[in-house]
Amino acid sequence: MTTSTATPGHTGRVYRYYDLVMVAFVTVLLCSNLIGAAKAAQVTLPWIGPVTFGAGVLFFPISYIFGDVLTEVYGYGRDRRVVWAGFAALAFATFMSLVVLKMPVAPFMGDYQKSLEDVFGNTWRIALGSLIAFCCGSFANSYVLARMKLWTEGRWLWTRTIGSTLAGELVDSSLFYVIAFYGIWPLEKVIQVAIAQYILKTGWEVVMTPVTYKVVRFLKHAEREDYYDRNTNFTPFRLRV
Repeated sequence: MTTSTATPGHTGRVYRYYDLVMVAFVTVLLCSNLIGAAKAAQVTLPWIGPVTFGAGVLFFPISYIFGDVLTEVYGYGRDRRVVWAGFAALAFATFMSLVVLKMPVAPFMGDYQKSLEDVFGNTWRIALGSLIAFCCGSFANSYVLARMKLWTEGRWLWTRTIGSTLAGELVDSSLFYVIAFYGIWPLEKVIQVAIAQYILKTGWEVVMTPVTYKVVRFLKHAEREDYYDRNTNFTPFRLRV
């Protein structure tokens, strides 16, 4: 296995699985925002009672797991490129939804237009909140993990995956619900739902820790890479590794 350190202006090696992880990350991101966001689910938990949450919360945290894997194995710079790829894909999907819904409807479509609007017709605040929250939360997640890897000298992977998710999901949940619903929902409801989502998302990270360990171990061995961001420029506003 190779232990790498960031070298300014040097993109380094070609990896076997990096592109596949990027595609998986973007796929989960798009699906969780376009499919799960439209449905509010409710389950009844022992001793707690009914709990309402966005159905997408079951799958969106997987994108943070991919972010952890990317930063741990390939480094912050390569994860940064994936985050921007995801942001671009999500922005285009939002734009495409807006254009498609605004186009004139053929007469034989009947009430199908309303069904499309119910599923894909997010308000501009929800779309903006989703884009900003994802971008800021993902970069916070990657930055914290990269820094913690240096502090721990590569030990105790679980502290980095969970710690970075605690930071990233806090930024994500706080920004999204404030931008999307402040002034529309009562403030206490915004805070309540944001806290519930935060707990569910971070809980997923804890549950998935054994899987994260296996994926990281496999990729480090297959790619012969274990990246340390010792000289990395952590600005989010660049694509170069």
